[in-house]
Amino acid sequence: MKLNIPRNWWWLGIAGIWVVSSVQPVRAVVPHPAEKEVNLALKRGRNFAQQHRPPNELYWHFGATEKFEPAGFLVTKISGLAVMAGHFALRGEQPTDQDIERVLAEDALQVVVTVFGDSPDFARDSYLLIKQGQQVVKPKRIRFDARAREVGHNQSISVYRAKIVGEFPYGTIKPESLITLFVFPGAGGEIRFELDLSTIP
Repeated sequence: MKLNIPRNWWWLGIAGIWVVSSVQPVRAVVPHPAEKEVNLALKRGRNFAQQHRPPNELYWHFGATEKFEPAGFLVTKISGLAVMAGHFALRGEQPTDQDIERVLAEDALQVVVTVFGDSPDFARDSYLLIKQGQQVVKPKRIRFDARAREVGHNQSISVYRAKIVGEFPYGTIKPESLITLFVFPGAGGEIRFELDLSTIP
């Protein structure tokens, strides 16, 4: 049985397009951050902790904010460092050089998308793709929740939430351009997100 819900849910075809940008001047995705950029990211994470703000807010988020609507976030090296520093600071600690080097050694941009469906296994065999102009970029790794978690009801029908995670090598993505992120939940359908990488820290 399919849910009787608005047509912007993924299983009814193309869910829609979100154009994501920022009014704040921020830098693009940086595959090789300089020492100054690393230190600023660590400081930002510590500041978040001092303000008692959840470090995960430091990831660059995109998509809908409404309940049961698809959304996601990107994990760059800069945001990864900031989030790590925030979590350490909440425990009254600081990351070691080895912790920092481990984040800097990551060779792929991580994309995390949350989707919703009407069965526990709707996200099994899900997939992500990125398109820049005519170039199609496939993830080097893809993960998904084979069994989604029930998170509520819509018109008496159970709603399940699952995450899809793709890792895209930095060398395959132009860091200062628009991309289209395609999300293909395993049960069918398609979601598109239009993202401007030049606005992503």
